[in-house]
Amino acid sequence: MGPVKPAVLRDVQLVAVPTFENKTLLPRIEVLVTDSVIKQLQQDGTYKIADKGDADAVLKAEITEITRTPARSVLGNVLATTEFNLAMHVKYKLEARGGTVLMPDAEVVGTTSFFVGTDVTTDERQALPLAAEELAVHLVTQLSEGW
Repeated sequence: MGPVKPAVLRDVQLVAVPTFENKTLLPRIEVLVTDSVIKQLQQDGTYKIADKGDADAVLKAEITEITRTPARSVLGNVLATTEFNLAMHVKYKLEARGGTVLMPDAEVVGTTSFFVGTDVTTDERQALPLAAEELAVHLVTQLSEGW
C-alpha cells in the first residue's frame, strides 16, 4: 500500500533533523528528544533521514516547555505528592531545502506519569525518555499522515 503522506509532502523523501533547540531550564534534554524523533522516523519508514545538504526538507523544532504537575497526594497529607504527571511541549515546522515552509508551525505534547521515591529530580529524569517517545510518535504521525 505504501506511505500515505499529506499532499504537500508528496515530493519529500529525505528529511534532515538537526538537534532541537532547548528553551527550557532542563539541561541536555534536546539530544534525548531529537534522538527519539529520529528513531521514530526510522521506525515509521515514510521518510529517510539525511544530512541537511542532501535532504528534501528540514525539521526545525524547539522544546518550549516541560511541566510537572501533582497527580496523587499522600493519604492524610495533601501537601505531599506520590505521583506526578510530566508533559513535554515541542513546537516544530518543516521547511523545504530552499526555506519554503512545507508545514506551518505546529505543537506536539508528550506525557507520562511517575511515582516519587526519595529523589524527585532523579525520578523525573527517568520519566523524560517516556514522554519524549510519546512526543516523537505524535510528531512523526503528523508528518507522515498529516494529522
